[in-house]
Amino acid sequence: MTAIFRPSANLWMKLALLGAAGFVLGGTGWWWMAPRTDWARGVGFTVQQPVPFSHQHHVAGLGIGCQTCHSHVEVGANAGLPPTHTCMTCHSQIWTNADVLAPVRQSLAEDKPLRWQRVNNLPDYAYFNHSIHVAKGVGCSSCHGNVAEMALMAKAAPMTMEWCLSCHRNPGPNLRPASEIYNTTWQRGPDTPSPEALLAQYHVGGRNLTECSICHR
Repeated sequence: MTAIFRPSANLWMKLALLGAAGFVLGGTGWWWMAPRTDWARGVGFTVQQPVPFSHQHHVAGLGIGCQTCHSHVEVGANAGLPPTHTCMTCHSQIWTNADVLAPVRQSLAEDKPLRWQRVNNLPDYAYFNHSIHVAKGVGCSSCHGNVAEMALMAKAAPMTMEWCLSCHRNPGPNLRPASEIYNTTWQRGPDTPSPEALLAQYHVGGRNLTECSICHR
């Protein structure tokens, strides 16, 4: 009786099954890992804006403080973006005819706000309040990175649920003195109060910061 398959068919079948299993496992791994990569979260990538605003120039170079433009950061959930007249406070005197600032002048002339694109964008179901974090000793750079060195603003942290929870489980090491909240180059030094001292100073504690209702309301 003549065999239908050659002996080598067993080898090819094993290779095909191994290939199929590898494809399924690889696809499952990619499905699981891809959303957690910096590429998927947009970490390190700049976003095209109507004006290429440089924090490096304005903050590190000119010494303009965060609150000058983000005026709601200490009192509101949203840090706020500067209205056009804030920009024109300076640019009505300097760089008055610069082509790169044409959208700013047009915004003022037409009384229409510039449409800045979000760099750090949380889902609608996640509640975040800037003012409470600032009041409790969390510095800007803890979430936004060393903004003073960014020629163009880029996302510095993934801002996933796990990333937020890692701080909420142990907030002490992420707190800093009130005088250093807006210092984007600040690092903990030997004279820095201990995490325990800062927790007591800011009255952080007494509530489970990983409760669902903290971020989902």
